[in-house]
Amino acid sequence: MSAPNMAVDLGGIKMHNPINTAAGTYGFGWQFEGFYDVSQLGAITTKGCAAEAWPGNPKPRMCEVTSGVMNSVGLMNPGVRGLVEQSGEYLQGLSDKGCAVICQVAGHSVDEYVAAVELFEELAPFAAGLEINISCPNIAAGGCAMGSTPDGAAEVIRALRPRTDRPLLVKMAPARVVEVAKALEAEGADALSVINSIPAMSIDVHTRRSRLSRPTGGLSGPCLHNIAVRMVWEVAHAVDIPVNGVGGVMSGADAAEFILAGATSVSVGMSNLVRPDSAPRILSELVSWVEEQGVDDVNDLIGAFEC
Repeated sequence: MSAPNMAVDLGGIKMHNPINTAAGTYGFGWQFEGFYDVSQLGAITTKGCAAEAWPGNPKPRMCEVTSGVMNSVGLMNPGVRGLVEQSGEYLQGLSDKGCAVICQVAGHSVDEYVAAVELFEELAPFAAGLEINISCPNIAAGGCAMGSTPDGAAEVIRALRPRTDRPLLVKMAPARVVEVAKALEAEGADALSVINSIPAMSIDVHTRRSRLSRPTGGLSGPCLHNIAVRMVWEVAHAVDIPVNGVGGVMSGADAAEFILAGATSVSVGMSNLVRPDSAPRILSELVSWVEEQGVDDVNDLIGAFEC
């Protein structure tokens, strides 16, 4: 029996298999080259970058919790120009090898998103698509996540859509996902990443202080996997554009769950921090699962969940 077709199309982002990486857990790709050939992955998503460099939040920025991690990194990044100067040559080479490079875009306001997208358009020919992180704190709107309401999410994509012909993948907050997904689709989003980390809190009971530098942070990892699977299923039924499943993927079975729920591709996040060689292992396990299902094409299993 020949190997199954694993190629997928994430809203115009051509991937030779469904395995992607989650922004913020994978640097800019080259950090993992000492462990394996990164080009074997279908795509990587770079750490989110804004128009200008951000210093991020004070330390401590991460802590372990039961079945997951919490972070309050604050999207520290070198800015778009810094990304291109430091990693552009590598990312171009990775793209040339057939691994799609998805560049995540960060901003505190609509104007900041616009400025970042315009810089990516000018400086990053290697970007197969842009992931718009609308789960950033929106300072201009009193600290609310831009993506927490349909109107707020739509406003960002409405401003960005005319400024690029590249596929726009939107990283969604874990709130009102069906309503927000429909609003994003209506404004021209090409695909959706579901979900971002969930706001959470961890207190050191001995010091009575937060285990992070701020009271709350983003929770990610296996503890939220099944919440993410449910949200992927809800969103996939609500829109006609593809979904990228994100949340607690530690094995090929976890990736398969997302695909059955309706995801076209799957991002590996916290697992990269546990074992740097996780992504190719998960890919191998996913291929084996597709073969076990007796199908010739992974696309035949997207949304194949039966109840």
